[in-house]
Amino acid sequence: MGEAIVVGRVGKAHGVRGDVTVDVRTDLPDRRFAPGERLDRSGGGPALVIEGSRWHSGRLLVRFEGVADRNTAESLRGVVLTIDADLAGEAADPDDPDSAGEFWWDRDLVGLRAVTPDGQPLGEVTDVVHTAAGELLAIGRPGGGEHLVPFVRDIVPTVDPTGGRLVVDAPPGLLDLE
Repeated sequence: MGEAIVVGRVGKAHGVRGDVTVDVRTDLPDRRFAPGERLDRSGGGPALVIEGSRWHSGRLLVRFEGVADRNTAESLRGVVLTIDADLAGEAADPDDPDSAGEFWWDRDLVGLRAVTPDGQPLGEVTDVVHTAAGELLAIGRPGGGEHLVPFVRDIVPTVDPTGGRLVVDAPPGLLDLE
């Protein structure tokens, strides 16, 4: 068995028939949340099997087998959904026009050297922090402490796992925060 890869986090219940919102953390939600797919819970417990999913107002709604009412759905709130890395397959191809764009697994980013556009070292990526507002890269500073950098294309325009680095083009003041 490989490491667990986070593909989503269950949000609030939607409606009265057992649907839940899911904060998607995967490049291929249509594959990961297809009927019959089995998702593990990061904290343990029985796997959840997808009965159905659909997009509604920009949010993914999912119904799991055996979850047929609002109370049961609400009891799943906050559950982190994972898949086994050995079963994950490839990430989306950024050059594929049907792909949602470039996608990186956390394991691809942790350990990369972070540098400024002119090559000044910032430190090493130690973690990817998933928040409701988006992902942050935790970059350990050589002298101690860390930078928290929003992981968006405007600030992190280059990710080069083969070269072992990424470029952080931070707006003024971002890296000065303690």
